[in-house]
Amino acid sequence: MCGIVGVVSSDVVNQQIYDSLLLLQHRGQDSTGIATMDGNLFHLHKSTGQVREAYRTRDMRTLKGTIGLGHVRYATKGAASREEEVQPFYVNAPYGIILIHNGNLTNTRALEKDLFNVDRRHTNSSSDTEMLLNVLATELQIEIKKSQFSPDIVFDAITNVHKRVEGSYASIALIAGYGLLAFRDPYGIRPLVIGKRYSKNLKEEWIIASESLVLENGDYQVVRDVEPGEAIFISTDGKFYSKQCVDYPQLVPCSFEYVYLARPDSIMNGISVYEARLRMGDSLAKKISNSVSTGDIDVVMPIPDSSRPAAMQVARQLGIEYREGFFKNRYIGRTFIMPGQLERKKSVRQKLNAMSSEFQGKNVLIVDDSIVRGTTSKEIVQMAKDAGANKVIFTSAAPPVRFPHVYGINMPSRYELIAYNKNLSQISHELKADYLVYQEVSDLKDSILEGSSIKELDLSCFTGEYITGKVTPEYLQWVENTYLS
Repeated sequence: MCGIVGVVSSDVVNQQIYDSLLLLQHRGQDSTGIATMDGNLFHLHKSTGQVREAYRTRDMRTLKGTIGLGHVRYATKGAASREEEVQPFYVNAPYGIILIHNGNLTNTRALEKDLFNVDRRHTNSSSDTEMLLNVLATELQIEIKKSQFSPDIVFDAITNVHKRVEGSYASIALIAGYGLLAFRDPYGIRPLVIGKRYSKNLKEEWIIASESLVLENGDYQVVRDVEPGEAIFISTDGKFYSKQCVDYPQLVPCSFEYVYLARPDSIMNGISVYEARLRMGDSLAKKISNSVSTGDIDVVMPIPDSSRPAAMQVARQLGIEYREGFFKNRYIGRTFIMPGQLERKKSVRQKLNAMSSEFQGKNVLIVDDSIVRGTTSKEIVQMAKDAGANKVIFTSAAPPVRFPHVYGINMPSRYELIAYNKNLSQISHELKADYLVYQEVSDLKDSILEGSSIKELDLSCFTGEYITGKVTPEYLQWVENTYLS
């Protein structure tokens, strides 16, 4: 999971990209980078750490130009970023290309061989983003031998990229002297939204970002999402071009975006994240009422922040008082995206404090957005009991996460997942909860898609069914071995 943004403006874009990355900080706190284009020249600054730590005044002054892109990242291989893994990545031919990427490629072993043996290209990191950049550069190099530069040759190159690359990818690139390119995988697994506004002299200005809140904050009108398989090219003078680059695109967005990853004030693929989470709470309330005796539950409490909408609906539907018992330290990063179990465990108590006045002698129903590794959940249950709770009923607005997530979320090992090969009673015992209730997969799907024309979601971490090709048991074992090594 990463956050990406690209801007084509009539004014200098460095501050606008910086502000956008602050809004996307929840999508990655491991590293960040900004690249701008001034004529044929690129200017680049990237660093490990969060946005506010990474850029100083002198860095911003070097980022000249009216076109640019930015990136925030969290590691998906279990470890924090090394400097050579930090995006954006750059190649000098053809033209000079800088690229950022949100997602995860699933055929990197084949790509690595082809890039070296066939394309004669060398990568300096283990990043699949650098591989994607080099595949794009190769295909564009082939196309420019046929004709002079035009949006059509860029789209032809993207058509061939789609044929070679598997997995999830929402990407933005700068092509030196020509403009900005954005494209999305044929299933649209990772989000990408287009916005437009007009400058003071009525020139069209464009933004493409992971979440719609970035557009709204910059006073852009949300135009639409980048379609699955589609490529967008915006020239240096603001002309907008688009083309569908696959024969059979199918929108299958990641369900975990709506469960946890995205901010609630975003709209993705035409679906309000906030309203989807409210509906998750409605369906979870039904499951709770059918699973436990609700008459002796005193209060419903969320784990801030992403579970708050669901918890409010649970309380409303069950007719139980809603209370905020956990106080959140907003200066600690999201524990889900901490790189290791020990660091996550330490960060839970740094991030959350249980107020004993809200727990003392009460039977508490806690609502969380999901239970992945169980480290955070177990600590929260213990915190509630230490604060004086009589009973703790722990509930999850998402179903049990039983399978690795291979499309850009750090869940590569099934043995790290608390629900893997365990039944409800075993999971509850490990969490030390008095009772445990999970959302159903079908209810989660219905909650997200209600009122939408979208037919399918990527639910692979819940069901083990992967939408893209060649995610075989052998591949999953390789991913796991790579992660554990």
